[in-house]
Amino acid sequence: MGFLERFFKLKEQGTNVRTELLAGVTTFLTMAYIIFVNPSILGDAGMPKDAVFVATCVAAALGTLIMGLYANYPIALAPGMGLNAYFAYTVVLGMGYTWQAALGAVCISGILFLIISVLRIREMIVNGIPRSIRIAITAGIGLFLGIIALKNAGIVAANPATYITLGNLHQTPAVLAIVGFFMIVALDRLRVKGAILIGIVAVTILSFIFGGNKFTGVFSAPPSIDPTLFKLDLSAALSIGILNVVLVFFLVELFDATGTLMGVASRAGLLKAGKMERLNKALIADSTAIVGGAFLGTSSTTAYIESASGVQAGGRTGLTAIAVAVLFLACLFIAPLAGAVPAYATAPALFYVACLMLRDLADVDWEDTTESVPAVITALMMPFTFSIANGVAFGFISFAGLKLLTGRAKEVPVIVWIIAAIFVFRYIYLGAE
Repeated sequence: MGFLERFFKLKEQGTNVRTELLAGVTTFLTMAYIIFVNPSILGDAGMPKDAVFVATCVAAALGTLIMGLYANYPIALAPGMGLNAYFAYTVVLGMGYTWQAALGAVCISGILFLIISVLRIREMIVNGIPRSIRIAITAGIGLFLGIIALKNAGIVAANPATYITLGNLHQTPAVLAIVGFFMIVALDRLRVKGAILIGIVAVTILSFIFGGNKFTGVFSAPPSIDPTLFKLDLSAALSIGILNVVLVFFLVELFDATGTLMGVASRAGLLKAGKMERLNKALIADSTAIVGGAFLGTSSTTAYIESASGVQAGGRTGLTAIAVAVLFLACLFIAPLAGAVPAYATAPALFYVACLMLRDLADVDWEDTTESVPAVITALMMPFTFSIANGVAFGFISFAGLKLLTGRAKEVPVIVWIIAAIFVFRYIYLGAE
């Protein structure tokens, strides 16, 4: 325990080993769905699902381990939702590239990431984000978490006329999710340790009684990763046509991960003067995970917004991330047990965290519309386009545009002009994928 205290600086962050491990379990439970969802999505692109399952677990463990040991942040990484869909449905099925070439594109984007992270260019980009946009990123991630949670609980559903509508509240998942939400909020308000984890476990137990959830066992031997290991095709990825794909991966990874890192760090109170103290280490960890994941056989690995649930449970250091990494590795052998937690059991935790993250909007300068409007656009575009990267992109573009049109262009950092121009180019010439 003394070693853990010294290495992770637990006392300095106002935490302890028990709290950190509990937070790690909480984060893991809210993002464990990826070990089943990612193989399903990449399987549609023709990738061997069993091998992708192993690659997903190992890539998540590797990236999260680096984040915990090297950057000492309670942030977990795993193959990103949205990025895997772009990989499978746009690049492979839509554009006709092989999944091996797509993995090559992911690897190249990760190497570019690593280069700009080591050279601190990426840190300069992050630190150049205007305060209003930085605040809005946290709130936007909260809204994004909120819509994910409501969807997972069945409380909102798709509608061809209105796009989204109220789901069937008579269904068991919706009822149990609502019960879990009130349980978590009440327990947290009463300062019960592990309130979020208690809520997730309680709903999972109720799912066996009322939801028809089936327990399929505990242990199973991990499948072979050989079908995807080192199968990326770098030469195909360097062809002229797929360079556009590399650029899109690069831009989305940059602002998806960056937005998540800033948002979760802000929620944990780990920002000093609005900046992450060990940002460059976190960025290098994130970049390395992308390259490692590509070699293992999965789409881009990125920081997960679900880390906010562990932060809410008290996680403040890399020990939380270490716990998550160990659990991902354990999933190689206990996949049936991990799969016993339904999405609607973790939905209440995500929704509660979403509610808490929205309070950061109070810090926006609402009197200055060149600050507040871009902030609102940033926050709203994340859930409405189902993309953190799109929210950040439109935030940068609107911030620069409004400052220019109101004669205040000098207030815009050079890096903001550059990024806004890159995003305008992306949407005009490369589409919005």
